[in-house]
Amino acid sequence: MTAMTQTQPRENALSSPAIVSLKGISKTFSNGTVALHDLSLDIRQGEFVSLLGPSGCGKSTALRIITGLTGPTSGRVDWPQEAARQAEHDLSFVFQEPALMPWATVFENVWLPLRLKGISRKQARERVMDALDMVQLTQFSGSYPRELSGGMKMRVSIARALVTKPKVLLMDEPFAALDEITRFKLNNDLLHLWETFGWTVVFVTHSVFESVYLSDRIVVMAARPGRIVHDIAIDAPYPRGEEFRTSPVYSGFCRTVSEALHGAMASGDHL
Repeated sequence: MTAMTQTQPRENALSSPAIVSLKGISKTFSNGTVALHDLSLDIRQGEFVSLLGPSGCGKSTALRIITGLTGPTSGRVDWPQEAARQAEHDLSFVFQEPALMPWATVFENVWLPLRLKGISRKQARERVMDALDMVQLTQFSGSYPRELSGGMKMRVSIARALVTKPKVLLMDEPFAALDEITRFKLNNDLLHLWETFGWTVVFVTHSVFESVYLSDRIVVMAARPGRIVHDIAIDAPYPRGEEFRTSPVYSGFCRTVSEALHGAMASGDHL
């Protein structure tokens, strides 16, 4: 696909229709914990949206409801551009931990979602190697997870998500356990892939700094019960790099988002 120009992701997202809509979503677990309350959110095609909030605010639960891994207690998830009864949506999920099969090679780990669809190793080879090329791991296709660093394992997990060529990429704090240098590098790589291929990304994080750097929109959530309290546009052009990270514009957005997050934390336990 053709790479996007510098300002296309933001401009396209602003004018794009919703690719997925959460409408009045509430989730109460069997122990009585109210994870989400009346959450409504439209994710537009081509957006990079971060869900930001304290632990226990329902960020990961919202992501799992989008995937269908868990259902809401009330409310619904709509995919306006797809058939109403379509069983599978064009999305992939990257978990907080890489969750790689230790007995399988990098190639075999990335092949897994295609293998589960009945696609043979030979048929899948080009797609698997393309996905590994996206995350700069082609030379490690025959390696095992034990031979990889933490950052490389996460790259394999991302490649496994990308091999199905999703339109929507859901990421649940994928870089939280990594050192700062590796995290910055993977942030840059993720943005490059997003700009190049035009995915819709929904990214869960605890980090104000990471959310501002990556996102064109940040949804701030409060806990107990989980709900949206702020929806902040990060109206800064792409591509972004160290110049943006050290700019007054970046610092200003970080202050704004940090204040919103502190307000959200103070509003916990209050409807």
